[in-house]
Amino acid sequence: MTSPTGFAFAGAQPTTSSTSVGGGGADDYYKAAAGHTGPALKTALHTIIRTQQKLGYDQVWDALKATDEDPANAANVVLLYSGRSQSKSGNGGGADNWNREHVWAKSHGDFGTATGPGTDLHHLRPEDVSVNADRGNKDFDQGGSPAAEAPGNFTDGDSWEPRDAVKGDVARMLFYMAVRYQGGDGFADLELNDSVNNGTKPYQGRLSVLRNWHAQDPPDAFERRRNQVIYETYQRNRNPFIDHPEWVSAIWG
Repeated sequence: MTSPTGFAFAGAQPTTSSTSVGGGGADDYYKAAAGHTGPALKTALHTIIRTQQKLGYDQVWDALKATDEDPANAANVVLLYSGRSQSKSGNGGGADNWNREHVWAKSHGDFGTATGPGTDLHHLRPEDVSVNADRGNKDFDQGGSPAAEAPGNFTDGDSWEPRDAVKGDVARMLFYMAVRYQGGDGFADLELNDSVNNGTKPYQGRLSVLRNWHAQDPPDAFERRRNQVIYETYQRNRNPFIDHPEWVSAIWG
């Protein structure tokens, strides 16, 4: 096991505690979604999570040092794909530095690093510079050759498969983005599809694989803590699919 993110509660479908959101708790935060399913649930969740504080791209550096802190070493962050624990101060653009990986590739919808989807912490993670470049803007799918510098990851010409311990994390970040960004805020309507090679279209795939990864790798303590730090300290919104994993099938079948 290469990372604290690997400690998942196998077979469990965790729920948010009544105190984790503050105020009236998680039930209050998601009150408007109660009783909905399918497109109505997606719309209700969008309305809830679109209310957020927004960061500039430079602010993301410091935020990631808090959201992705290694629970075994407070001086380090855990890199998403490689699983390496690395000094928080080792960020930048040089070889073996870590930088800001957009899990929803920023070219998929052409939002770049603009404040909004380009700076949303719910899909930004620290990653080794060269591993980040290797993933590029590829969609997510099974298979390929082993990725250099990222044991357990695989890649080919049009897709990236992350290591097992974060497959569900990746899926839930993409589910969040597809619900949060619905064509408002001056940005494209981001949607999931079952394709690869989506290019600059506002789509990310492959949905069927992401659904499987979500089921195989349920939210763990690292992911739930990250969701809470983003909510409490930075954006004041949450990833509902970490709090309620069952909502993935309620929306995407």
